[in-house]
Amino acid sequence: MSQFLPEAIQAFLPNTIQLVYLVATGFFIVGIRRLGSPATARSGNQLASFGMLMGVAVTLFDREIISFEFIIAGVVIGALIGAIAAKKVKMTAMPEMVAVFNGFGGGASALVAWGEFTRLDPTLFETQALVTTGLSILIGSITFTGSFIAFGKLKGFIPGGRIALPGQNYINLLLTAVALGLVGWFTVDPEYQLVFWSLFGLALLIGVLTVLPIGGADMPVVISLLNSYSGLAASMAGFVLGNNLLIISGALVGAAGLILTNIMCQAMNRTLLNVLFGSFGGGDDGGSEELGDKSIQQTFADDVAIQCSYAKKVVIVPGYGLAVAQAQHTLKEVANLLEEKGVDVKYGIHPVAGRMPGHMNVLLAEADVPYDQLYDMDQINPEFKSTDVVLIIGANDVVNPAAKTSPGSPIYGMPILNVDEAKRTIVFKRSMSPGYAGIENGLFYNEKNQMFFGDAKKSLQSLAGAIKELD
Repeated sequence: MSQFLPEAIQAFLPNTIQLVYLVATGFFIVGIRRLGSPATARSGNQLASFGMLMGVAVTLFDREIISFEFIIAGVVIGALIGAIAAKKVKMTAMPEMVAVFNGFGGGASALVAWGEFTRLDPTLFETQALVTTGLSILIGSITFTGSFIAFGKLKGFIPGGRIALPGQNYINLLLTAVALGLVGWFTVDPEYQLVFWSLFGLALLIGVLTVLPIGGADMPVVISLLNSYSGLAASMAGFVLGNNLLIISGALVGAAGLILTNIMCQAMNRTLLNVLFGSFGGGDDGGSEELGDKSIQQTFADDVAIQCSYAKKVVIVPGYGLAVAQAQHTLKEVANLLEEKGVDVKYGIHPVAGRMPGHMNVLLAEADVPYDQLYDMDQINPEFKSTDVVLIIGANDVVNPAAKTSPGSPIYGMPILNVDEAKRTIVFKRSMSPGYAGIENGLFYNEKNQMFFGDAKKSLQSLAGAIKELD
């Protein structure tokens, strides 16, 4: 395509292309920055998408790709799949969808490296290109299979508990060392096809064996880490193709994923190594407090309506159960009714509430909950002592006092929402079953706590009705 341009323009074309890549990178950075606030997240996503559109268009021009039949077909098919998914996938399934996106991102990077390697004579590759090709295939393949194992655990057709062979951690470390050795061998002897395919197959296996032993309670961290892997794989593919925009965008995703992974680990008071090699979740109640013959207090809609309507401050703590029941809109109705009565309503969000980072924020935003009513853990914890009623909707592990009082508990030391400091806590729950971490919750037996059993949506509907009857 560029050969049809005047020579004067052709001379500046490479620099112009890199300049457009730089502008697109600027859109990425500003877009990511705006994702930091719910109020600007939508525009940030649009800016980043426009930057990617610029990058794709310029890359097609740079590579002189003028036959667009397959490209247009891919865009149409992909757009249809994306539009249908956006409309059909429920908020409860959003973590699974993110896991699938991570997997496809890693798989695409591995396929790009594979395609570039098979398209050209291996002897023409420089050492840097061979190293990055091997790393792209390794990281991308691990991300692909690991993400789909995470998808299976989140979806429930793979058990959420620890699935591991004896000495699984040592097996994983050994296989990873062998895979890195194969990357080195591939770099030295790229013409030996068996090494290439052995690396590909081993990387796919490592992805499976790495995520299978990790418990369901650690899935938010795993999703963040796999997101980072997909970015690193894309960055490696950028080196293979010699595309600066892909290198930078992949590095941005990789860095953002690692930062988020670190935040998630801090929120659980766990190290990344502990998540990968010492996970918990979906198991028994080992290490939980001895609760003896303690009894619970059960409550119903009329009583909860009276307590909340005459309270000065009510804090709502959402969890995955709220998403499962699709009760966010009903919860917003209850909050509106309380605010009409002069009650100060706030929402306390734990960093790992739900099944992915920010799950509860997105869920509540869908119900048009005002952004200024959402408080993270550090902001809301000092306010519980002055809170009259805390409504815990489908949350469990993030309010479990065992994290503070039971040294033998697997979650001991994990920062939690200090709801037990409030004057009254009311837990909306289907049953007395433990949370996703498989640990019994002593809060249920606290003398200041009441249990409101039933489906969260139906319970909130009955509560809304009871509040209206008080008028």
